[in-house]
Amino acid sequence: MVKQLYQNVGRYARLILRRDRIRIPVWLICLIVITIVVVPAFQEMYGTPLERQAIAETMRNPAMIAMVGPSFGLDNYTIGAMMGHQMLLFTAIAVAIMAILLVARHTRADEEAGRIELLRSLPVGRLSNLAAVLLVLFLTYVLLTVLTGFSMYSLGEESMDLAGSLLYGALLGSVGIFFAAVTAFFAQLSESSRGTVGLSFTFLGVAYLVRAIGDVSNETLSMLSPLGWIMHAQVYVNDYWWPVFALVGAAIVIGAIALKLNSTRDLGAGFIAAKPGRSTASAFLQSPLGLNLKLQRTMIIAWLIGMFVLGASYGSVFGDLEAFFAESEMMQQILPPGEGFTLAEQFMTMIMSIMSMVAAIPALLITLKLLAEENKNRTEHLLARAVSRANLMASFLSVALVVGFLSMLLSAFGMWAAAAAVMEDTISLNSALSASAVYLPAIGAMVGLAAFLVGVLPKGAGLTWLYLGYSFIVVYLGNLLQFPEWMATLSPFGNVPQVPLEDFNLTAVTVLSIVAVMLLAAAFRGYRQRDIHG
Repeated sequence: MVKQLYQNVGRYARLILRRDRIRIPVWLICLIVITIVVVPAFQEMYGTPLERQAIAETMRNPAMIAMVGPSFGLDNYTIGAMMGHQMLLFTAIAVAIMAILLVARHTRADEEAGRIELLRSLPVGRLSNLAAVLLVLFLTYVLLTVLTGFSMYSLGEESMDLAGSLLYGALLGSVGIFFAAVTAFFAQLSESSRGTVGLSFTFLGVAYLVRAIGDVSNETLSMLSPLGWIMHAQVYVNDYWWPVFALVGAAIVIGAIALKLNSTRDLGAGFIAAKPGRSTASAFLQSPLGLNLKLQRTMIIAWLIGMFVLGASYGSVFGDLEAFFAESEMMQQILPPGEGFTLAEQFMTMIMSIMSMVAAIPALLITLKLLAEENKNRTEHLLARAVSRANLMASFLSVALVVGFLSMLLSAFGMWAAAAAVMEDTISLNSALSASAVYLPAIGAMVGLAAFLVGVLPKGAGLTWLYLGYSFIVVYLGNLLQFPEWMATLSPFGNVPQVPLEDFNLTAVTVLSIVAVMLLAAAFRGYRQRDIHG
């Protein structure tokens, strides 16, 4: 009986590996490269024990503890301890995102597209799909563990021995295995890939917030979060391995529950049933715009709330900013130069560039949803009615632009509101909104690029995410890693004037707006002329 449930798991796993033969290596290379390039940067900035102890004292700040986790080994703050303290958490979040996207793609997304039904018509077991997905992700994260561990050890940093480096890699791998199991579990609860991804990202966000609050105020609360566990490994300080075993053990339990739920539910069904809709639709709902808003309203509301909370979380650290950043050489290198301006204003401009790229994510998701609907054969049903292609594309792009702009402005408002609560001499609301508004053309350019690829080169639409990732690295880490300035100018976010540190550059904003309009115009033209696929 058991053999029948898992029949041809190995062949199923090979099929998944073939489909992701580019996607998985790109993820692994990006994660490993971003991890190891930081070590030489730390060695250059903090080359002496005195410089390292200076930065160690600033890590006792509650704001930094909330952002990067509790500090260990501050009495002897080596490069290894700095990596484990300042880089591990953010890299682990990227690993968790990778797990969520890959598992959702091969479970609920394949189920919605009818691929699993097709494959089940072949001699494969009922649980072969989910078991193969978990097997592939497990092997992927074992490979990430080994490659990361030996890559970091090969850098030759004295404080980064082989045992600590392997533990660092194992912590990243175990986080990936844990969130793969969690996403597999949510894939059984939700009836759609959108719901699966939403529940998984909500879990990740709650885990981060619980860890942040617990690290500052109550360690017991922090230990309820899987992200809190990995920080207590004290990598390169005491090298505790129990978080790795705890995460893998929890993943095995959650994965077993997911398999059990998968064996008892019908294909296409979920344990959280969707609410039945009304028997009749309003006139607005019968329009492409109304249908689009109806389908994506949960995601839109979640992103808008999330962006406000993100901005508020950044704003909450403004109270201790001057005292902290005055002693942080690393943050001073990341911060843009600004004589005559406070560190709070300099920090605000850096935060705006980050939040603008995060605000572009929901806008891109909505834009690329147009292509996803086409791949699921739903677009042809709309176009068979009195709906033009231009009307259909306009409904998606208008929602994408509005959501992107609102996300940016809400994050700025949240940052200002939280900063006003903790600062005596706070920044003005007008200054915060002005600093955020200059990024709207850059978000528009990103939406224009995604729309252009959907309309003209749909197979290359995924390049949009690669370009956004490139923008984040060169704009946010460009100063820290000392990249050439021209690399930042290749991104729309690298051409935005950093208001209020710089004067408002009308030419740059106008050029970005024109580029966005031209890309959107080309997208409409291409979408009208190409064939609709399904």
